[in-house]
Amino acid sequence: MASSGSILGNAVRRKEDPGLLTGTNKYFDDLDVGSVQLVFVRSTMAHAIIESIETVDAEAMPGVLGIYTSKNLEMAAVNGFPMVDPAMDRPPLATDRVRFVGDIVAAVVAETTRQAVDAAEQIIIDYAPLPAHADVEAAMLESASVIWEGQSSNVCLETALPEMQIQDSTDPFEGADAVVHERILTQRLAGVPMEPNGCVAIPGESGKLKFFVSTQNAHSVRDALAPNLGMDPEDLHVLAPWVGGGFGPKAGLYVEHIIVAKCALALGQPVKWTEQRGENMVAMGHGRAMVMNAEMGVKTDGTIVGLRARVLAETGAYPGIGAFLPVLTQTLSQAVYNIPTIHFQAHSVVTNTTTTVAYRGAGRPEATQMVERILDKAAQAIGMDPSEIRRKNYIQPDQFPMTTITGANYDSGDHEKSLDAVLAASNYTSLRAEQAKRRAADDNKMLGIGLASYVEVTAPLGLHAEYGKCEVNADGSATIRVGTSSHGQGHDTAFSMIVEDMLGIPSANVTHIDADTEEVKQGAGTMGSRSLQTAGSAIYEASKVVLEKGKQLAANMLEASADDIVVGEGALQVAGVPAKSVSWAELAAAVDDNSVRPSDMEGGLDHELVFDEGDSTFPFGSHVAVVEVDRETGEVELLRHIAVDDCGTILNPMLVTGQQHGGIAQGIAQALWEQVQYDEDANPVTANLMDYLMPSAADLPSFETSNTETASPRNPLGAKGIGESGTIGSTPAAHNAVCDALSHLGIEHIDMPCTPQAVWKALQTV
Repeated sequence: MASSGSILGNAVRRKEDPGLLTGTNKYFDDLDVGSVQLVFVRSTMAHAIIESIETVDAEAMPGVLGIYTSKNLEMAAVNGFPMVDPAMDRPPLATDRVRFVGDIVAAVVAETTRQAVDAAEQIIIDYAPLPAHADVEAAMLESASVIWEGQSSNVCLETALPEMQIQDSTDPFEGADAVVHERILTQRLAGVPMEPNGCVAIPGESGKLKFFVSTQNAHSVRDALAPNLGMDPEDLHVLAPWVGGGFGPKAGLYVEHIIVAKCALALGQPVKWTEQRGENMVAMGHGRAMVMNAEMGVKTDGTIVGLRARVLAETGAYPGIGAFLPVLTQTLSQAVYNIPTIHFQAHSVVTNTTTTVAYRGAGRPEATQMVERILDKAAQAIGMDPSEIRRKNYIQPDQFPMTTITGANYDSGDHEKSLDAVLAASNYTSLRAEQAKRRAADDNKMLGIGLASYVEVTAPLGLHAEYGKCEVNADGSATIRVGTSSHGQGHDTAFSMIVEDMLGIPSANVTHIDADTEEVKQGAGTMGSRSLQTAGSAIYEASKVVLEKGKQLAANMLEASADDIVVGEGALQVAGVPAKSVSWAELAAAVDDNSVRPSDMEGGLDHELVFDEGDSTFPFGSHVAVVEVDRETGEVELLRHIAVDDCGTILNPMLVTGQQHGGIAQGIAQALWEQVQYDEDANPVTANLMDYLMPSAADLPSFETSNTETASPRNPLGAKGIGESGTIGSTPAAHNAVCDALSHLGIEHIDMPCTPQAVWKALQTV
């Protein structure tokens, strides 16, 4: 793809960073539009009937402009996910009952935030408590009370492989010499973006509305918000300013957005809502939350015979995309291995908790964790090294492209190559020798070595097409418009590099526009690690067309053949004759001059298209984690984490490394620290950052990252995604490392997070 001397493939510093580091970039909360402030009154009960809402005293408070409940702000219930019964759609403002702590009962609009908070505290709500479920396994029982009246159970969605799983009588372990099983918890997580949720709604003339929102997909928000406001999409202008992190929970419409917009239209003035951190912890969608019962059969030589999984996925009170994620877990359950038989069944279950959504990896980390954890147990059962049982069963390079028995259309891969690279980089043999030495000495500092190999799907769920436009401006600069949305990935840098490589226009002279429904014709947004392979490829193809138009025009102006025109710095020139050139500014000035432009060439130095790569791509890799566990205290210290990830052809190694480090940190945080917890009455007990344990940089070592490159045949860049790979590979590696540290004591498994308390408790059983 890249030519000799190309900028592509080189480490280029991010264009975005100066504004981020100096604080000059503006977020939605920085907008000074004369807005009034909205504060939500949220339920303090997990499940209850609303007997009454008393607002009289609050309405008389200073600065109050309006107090809204379901009685005086009419809104239709919002569909969480198309495959879920609409009877479980969420009313933006609770009507007759609340179903989780954080459900919205009222909205207060006042001149200032302080006034709105003071008024909200004067609203009196009388609740009649109902039974509540925070435990997905308890909610699944036949004896469990049903959260949604009219439903026969708390199950809202099912998936199975084979389709008639219950009637399938085949034995997936026939011929196995050993069968291992484990209940594997992938605990509930909070997204905790640096910038919480929020939006600003500004009414315009003739019923129009401008809507600034911290989101990953402005066009999707517009298309979902407009019908909830009774508006045509073209009358709703949605745009995301700078966004301080998304990680999946910001990929969609929130009922809070609808309420803010409705209040702005009702009051006829701008309204702003800025989510506070404690509010964010219970209101923004959570991730993961699955219980996976896995069994694997193997032969004594390490050959995998079959896999069986029974999965319970927690959806929270109002089922959304989280209800569907077990389908992705099912699709990726073959992982990187030749597994001849897979039986998979999942139930998505409603609980009285915050709704689950797609969180970094979204269904794929769960599949990898399940397979990699049970595979380690299988290796232990037959006395085989974890690296060798993986090598024994890898899908081989000559098997690609292939469709797995779970329906994944793998494009390319070389799993043994990444395994060999990570084993060499970690000095795996020496680590095992050191571990044996410590065990022989009965050392209190127990060494654990964890390995994980993974494959993931990027641009999943039909998200493999995206809009892009490239245009050369009058001054010779370029403007690109893309349907993806930036929230920290470095899109401006990456896409500008493509234009520089194709047209010779320096990256600094390329303006990147996204996340604005009036500036960008269409877009699916950013999620599923899809941006470079889809929007990047769209910019590549659009720039290629612009180049061909430029060459035709330059050839006419320079009296040369178009075949002899090549790209120079900011100009097109005759090959071998640099002095005979014409700048892009000169080309832009001439392109609409009929006396200069070839008669068969259309005007304008621009092109737009929707690039469709036809299917998803499948990055892969292997990680090794090295931990030290204190036998007396249970404390786990991560000594090293080594990752070899393959995201296809690499455009900018610096961007890839940044994504690897961020992803690894989030994955290790799940393995060792983070967990959203509820008490037995479904009250959240981790609703702030004092109780929800997030690591800082001081808690983590410097990660050792590198890459193999196996190009995807599905796009012209050869690219696959990298944004979620680090998370998917690191969690099971770190988890396996902790379990490995204790395995010689007869401790077979510890649930994540592997906190000192959890490890110490396990050690007391020895």
